Amino acid sequence: MSTLKNKVQLIGNVGQEPTITNLESGKKVARLSLATNENYKNSNGEKQTETNWHTIVAWGKTAEIIEKYVTKGKEIAIEGKLTSRSYETKEGEKRYVTEVLANEIVLLGNAE
Repeated sequence: MSTLKNKVQLIGNVGQEPTITNLESGKKVARLSLATNENYKNSNGEKQTETNWHTIVAWGKTAEIIEKYVTKGKEIAIEGKLTSRSYETKEGEKRYVTEVLANEIVLLGNAE
């Protein structure tokens, strides 16, 4: 079991225009939301679609590709790993965030 790794592969549509941040170090970071759909039949045999939203974060060259080619509605595939972090709000509440840290992106379909 030591060969199992933290790996995520998703195919979906970009929910809004990606945000690109240029850091003082010269590196870029891109953040975007990705919608994935799962189709199934409920207990009555009716077709259902469930949409899940994922926060994607990309650094460096992957962020540059996103900045140049990815727009709202674009179908993309990403590969990366799950990361979790926490932060404290101005009110002192602790919040937890789980994101996908993308290390590879493939542009698939046209923007809808």
